[in-house]
Amino acid sequence: MAVTLQNDDSPSGVLRRGWSAAVGDYAIAGGWTLHGESLVVCDAAGGVYAFAGKSGASAWARQGAHDGGVLAMAIHPSGTAFATAGQDGRVLLWSVAEGQVKQAIDVGSGWVENVAWSPDGQWLAASCSRQVRAYGADGGEVWRSDDHPSTVSAIAWSSAGELATACYCRVSFFDVSAGRLRQKLEWQGSLVSMVLSPDGDTVACGSQDNSVHFWRRSTEEDSMMSGYPAKPSALAFDDTATLLATGGGNEVTVWSFQGSGPEGTRPGVLKRHAQPVTTLAFARRGMRLASAARDGAVVVWSLQRDGKGRPIGAAVLAGIGAKLYWRPDDRALAALDARGGVTVWRI
Repeated sequence: MAVTLQNDDSPSGVLRRGWSAAVGDYAIAGGWTLHGESLVVCDAAGGVYAFAGKSGASAWARQGAHDGGVLAMAIHPSGTAFATAGQDGRVLLWSVAEGQVKQAIDVGSGWVENVAWSPDGQWLAASCSRQVRAYGADGGEVWRSDDHPSTVSAIAWSSAGELATACYCRVSFFDVSAGRLRQKLEWQGSLVSMVLSPDGDTVACGSQDNSVHFWRRSTEEDSMMSGYPAKPSALAFDDTATLLATGGGNEVTVWSFQGSGPEGTRPGVLKRHAQPVTTLAFARRGMRLASAARDGAVVVWSLQRDGKGRPIGAAVLAGIGAKLYWRPDDRALAALDARGGVTVWRI
């Protein structure tokens, strides 16, 4: 299959024309509902928008939902609700169908930079400066952490009741229901990104020193992958916890955890982008990876279990690639860009 990056907006390979739309500012975050009926998108000016998943028709739009802008959003596992977080120190709980705010939560006086639902949808976590707080389904606060050593850079649920946080020098795992620290993994460096493997045993972080650091929770052994030309802010595990894809330059580096890897093995190096990779996303099934870069190039890769791969689809966005989201059935791929573009391709 011939796959080429073109100067127009024509996709190639497995990517087929779908639909496109625009929001008011930098399209900073989004997500599909449970069965892909809707795509919700937030922009840097504080706007929140919903589009019909198949046609791209506008379902509703709400301008200025967050003063100063939206920073993060998360779709509830049920697919009927979502949460947004912003520079105004608030988290808003929304209904997807009506586009109405059901509840507003004042988290703190600083920016709320991360928000995440637990896998069972019973808990919502949000980080504001050095603290992380958890809320119940009714929006009531049920737990808050002590101050971390620095601003919390990332959060993720490792299970229904366990929350992971990353900051300078450490990753922490909290038992939210009991309100206690369960595990602390330390390393001398500023951690700028974090991803957990689906099986819960591995946590990987991109570091300020242009490296990727990872721990196996079962043994607390840690390893480092160095040599990146820039900060690896884009990280993604595949659904089998076999492959870890990392950015940190123009190439996508894919480490394989099969057998005794990745220690002592050579990663797969995917070369197609002419500018630094900005975001990565694995499809839910099969070893397909999507990557986007600062020049707007989007590439879909077919990978092997050793991390090697080849491009099978390509397209170009109008602006810097901001986020990529596979539709839950993997039959479509959504891309958000810095010019406010929203593009969906059929697979």
